Amino acid sequence: MTRSKLAEALAATALATPQDLLGAHAEKRRGKGGVCVTSWHPEAVATQLLLPDGGDHTMRRIRAGLFEVWLPGADLPLRYRVRHHFESGTHWERDDPYRFPSTLGEVDLHLFAEGTHRKLWSVLGANPRCIDGVDGVAFAVWAPHAARVSVVGDFCHWDGRVLPMCKRGGPGVFELFVPGVEPGAHYKFEILTTDGGIRLKTDPLARRMELPPGSASLVESSDYVWNDDAWMEARRRSDPRRLPLAIYEVHLGSWMRVPEDGNRPLSYRESAPRLAAHALQLGMTHIELMPVTEYPFDDSWGYQVSGYFAPTVRYGPPDDLRHFVDHCHAQGLGVILDWVPAHFPRDDFALRRFDGPTLYEYADPRLGEHPDWGTLVFDYGRNEVRNFLMASALYWLEEFHFDGLRVDAVASMLYRDYSRKQGEWSPNVYGGNENLEAASFLRGLNEVLAEEHPGCFSVAEESTSWPGVTSPTSEGGLGFTFKWNMGWMNDTLEYFARDSAHRRYHHDELTFAAVYEHSERFIMPLSHDEIVHGKGSLLERMPGDRWQKLANLRLLLAYQWMRPGGKLIFMGTELAPHREWTHRESLDWHLAEDPDRRGLQTLLGDLGRLYREHPCLWQNDREAASFAWVDCSDRAQSVVSFLRSDDSETLLVTLNATPVPRDDYRVGVPTPGPWRLRLSTDATTYGGSGYTMDEVFWSEATPYHGQSHSIALPLPPLAGLVLSLGD
Repeated sequence: MTRSKLAEALAATALATPQDLLGAHAEKRRGKGGVCVTSWHPEAVATQLLLPDGGDHTMRRIRAGLFEVWLPGADLPLRYRVRHHFESGTHWERDDPYRFPSTLGEVDLHLFAEGTHRKLWSVLGANPRCIDGVDGVAFAVWAPHAARVSVVGDFCHWDGRVLPMCKRGGPGVFELFVPGVEPGAHYKFEILTTDGGIRLKTDPLARRMELPPGSASLVESSDYVWNDDAWMEARRRSDPRRLPLAIYEVHLGSWMRVPEDGNRPLSYRESAPRLAAHALQLGMTHIELMPVTEYPFDDSWGYQVSGYFAPTVRYGPPDDLRHFVDHCHAQGLGVILDWVPAHFPRDDFALRRFDGPTLYEYADPRLGEHPDWGTLVFDYGRNEVRNFLMASALYWLEEFHFDGLRVDAVASMLYRDYSRKQGEWSPNVYGGNENLEAASFLRGLNEVLAEEHPGCFSVAEESTSWPGVTSPTSEGGLGFTFKWNMGWMNDTLEYFARDSAHRRYHHDELTFAAVYEHSERFIMPLSHDEIVHGKGSLLERMPGDRWQKLANLRLLLAYQWMRPGGKLIFMGTELAPHREWTHRESLDWHLAEDPDRRGLQTLLGDLGRLYREHPCLWQNDREAASFAWVDCSDRAQSVVSFLRSDDSETLLVTLNATPVPRDDYRVGVPTPGPWRLRLSTDATTYGGSGYTMDEVFWSEATPYHGQSHSIALPLPPLAGLVLSLGD
């Protein structure tokens, strides 16, 4: 393109490569070498070139807003500033953005094109930098279909003509270093599409965004000093598959609010000490945050993400989230982030049709549009999209020290026909319904997470029978560390919702999960999804009068804690509320004053301590020998008993799922000796009836339940007992 054509395209705000025209270029004139400097501001009526030695050169106007000067004998690189004069009599002096070299290396572009740049946020987005002694911000954005991209913001009066960005080769990245821009500046990208339309977009890699309903990106720079070196080193050397895992799932906006201050939610900093202390009191090992990646719509609870690298500012700036994680680590708590790579919202300021046509989403609506949630599905077959998501996952582990990612809606990613009717989906290349590209992405993601952050873990919310979700990728699995056991959750809640008189007819709902117990590494979730949309609170789903409801809830939690697998409860479970959860209001903290609810909290704390203190409950969960039924066939009395054991200890767990107490209930045990009562959910401390119990039970040489010995237990009503072998 000739110089005049470049100038014409620039004036028409349609130039994708302004670096070909603007800035300093070596040029010979009249046989002499030198440098030609061309500067641009659409509103300037005059421009001066200012050199470091004090030299001042008036630039020649070659067309409206475009000025040049030739400096004979000058060499590149040339340091200079420009001073634009405006018709109002004001002027603007700055270092010329177009005199600086590209902030993107060829290796960066190559890695991004092949989908393997593991620190993508360090080259795309808005990165404060000092180049050639000048402070500013390096802006970069992927927009391969764009005819022109400009960075706009409060530093240029949001005028898309002022700062057109420079398109680089390879995957179609535009970049520009803008001197003088500081952290806190608001910005977006203005994109001219090939059909002449204008799209104003937030930065996909923005590290901070404006409080919704605003949608501007903010330049962010962190100076946070971490204090968790010991935690991070211990994490690096740990194997989360052989550690206790008890998770307290939290929606920060409704965990606790401040009524005297407009009912606002606690900030990251305010919630850190209170939430950590509360989780520890309940015996938890981890806090899981429902999505705090920025999102525009409160009613989505965070699951429709518009900022994959930006913590929501609803609760404070990014460094305050760092403080939250740091504080939890100091208290001995891990923190898990709920992360959403399955879909994104249609809000036009964000990823949707980012540079005109489809880019982040599949072009085919049979793949790219989610029928349930009205959202769009990522194109997992595109290298740059895979890299965007992979880098997002790494970003939260590296920059915010999260200890794990719970990956939302994995089933919707794995199946091309997920929630679609016949004719509304297209098969894969082999004619099947599997999304092979999504499966490949998940395998690659888990491999990279394990390489980059040993000791961290990933959790799949996956509700189908897809094989090998937690198997190694080397064996054809997806490579997740854990998988939510949705089958256990559904069967167990259905069982506990039944009247105790009818449970004998549905005994398999309580026991069936053991059939596939060791097929995956499971977490048993009693999550937020189970107490919304008319399902009722856990307490209200239990049958019987008030006492029986609470007793059933205590029994359910004991069953969950004593089974193999990680544990997850949603915030407020410990309060046993009557109403469903709502994200618009605080938990019913006044219920904590009720003695029975205090008892429930005490039970959870004791279960947590019992769980952590007995490695047989968590160290070898994947091994079949760690769990064995004593008896799972007593349908008539709705009683089950099982052993949890390893080489050093054995625990006996017995559950009575009816309100009928049973004296001298005989249970088989494998060895002679004393069996000491460790916990009864019927204890008065927990709000139970205090049914008479001995502290120690001696086994008899009476074979029972296929065991060589047995003990006679008094079974309290709707209660669970935990006994340990030996003193």
